[in-house]
Amino acid sequence: MNDAPRIFGHMPDGDAVSAVTLRAGTAEMTVITLGAAIQSLLLPDREGVIDDIVLGHDDLAGYVAHRKNFGATVGRVANRIAGGRFSLDGQDFELPQNNGTNTLHGGPMGFDRLNWRITALDEASVTMQVDSPDGDQGFPGNVTAQVVYTLTQGSKGTVLDISYHATTDAPTPLALTHHSYFALVGHGALAERPDSALDYVLTVSADRYLPTDENQIPIGPAPVGATPFDFREGRRCSTAMRAGALSGYDHCLCLTEGRATLYDPTSGRRMRLSTDQKGLQVYTSNHFDGTVVGKGRVYQPHDAICLEPQAWPNAVNMDPDICPCDVIVRPGKPYEARITLTFDTE
Repeated sequence: MNDAPRIFGHMPDGDAVSAVTLRAGTAEMTVITLGAAIQSLLLPDREGVIDDIVLGHDDLAGYVAHRKNFGATVGRVANRIAGGRFSLDGQDFELPQNNGTNTLHGGPMGFDRLNWRITALDEASVTMQVDSPDGDQGFPGNVTAQVVYTLTQGSKGTVLDISYHATTDAPTPLALTHHSYFALVGHGALAERPDSALDYVLTVSADRYLPTDENQIPIGPAPVGATPFDFREGRRCSTAMRAGALSGYDHCLCLTEGRATLYDPTSGRRMRLSTDQKGLQVYTSNHFDGTVVGKGRVYQPHDAICLEPQAWPNAVNMDPDICPCDVIVRPGKPYEARITLTFDTE
């Protein structure tokens, strides 16, 4: 039985942030309205031991103090927009820059920093909605966005379905994604397993990736063959990093079939991802520096991994002959996107 919404805390302006918990079998997930974010996701390992497999905070103060996108719904446009600018229908738009010269994850007050509201709740799902006015973070159009989280238990495991829907009254770029930091080893085991995310076996149906310039802006797709970005057959992130002398991943893989699998051999937890998006940003939490404490742990680099299905970074400025992602949404043609995560043990 799911809990009724409860108060998770209050924003500095006094606005109440709510939390709701969904259950399916042994799985339990709590979602908060700030950023429409997954605050916790409890799942068993192969021995049946239940643990939280996402990073985050126990209280609202942590989310307010640190913008790490823990479990958040990211928008209006996920990832980077080069130079904080784009052109649309002959008009130039300037956005606030919050990642060097880039606009990252919708700007300094993107969707992850907004307090969404619960508009529907039933036995398996919760719907949250946010309104973004014309000019918000420099973007045109009045936008209403919804995310629906549905948690069920099926023959193939625990299924988390995340669906997005948004409308606008003027042409505008929209490209949302989900930003959980997955720690399949279990939050309680992180202290005993430093760099645990690099031990996970990652398999991604992608034969190209997006090399980037010094500002982390894609310069065009390239084959993954003979690179540390080839996860077609499954490999540990640590092995792939050594092969390419990388310190971590923050790169977009160009999906061919919208599928990926993440597996932790130690706990046996496995996550299978499917999506209708064209890109998958792989981020190995490289920038944790010991200053963020979440759920009783000082987070360290490579404590978790983000798999963010999304449009290609900077798609709004890319040549359409190169980039397959049309991120411009117009009145009368709603934005739709979907991510499905299936969890089991092996």
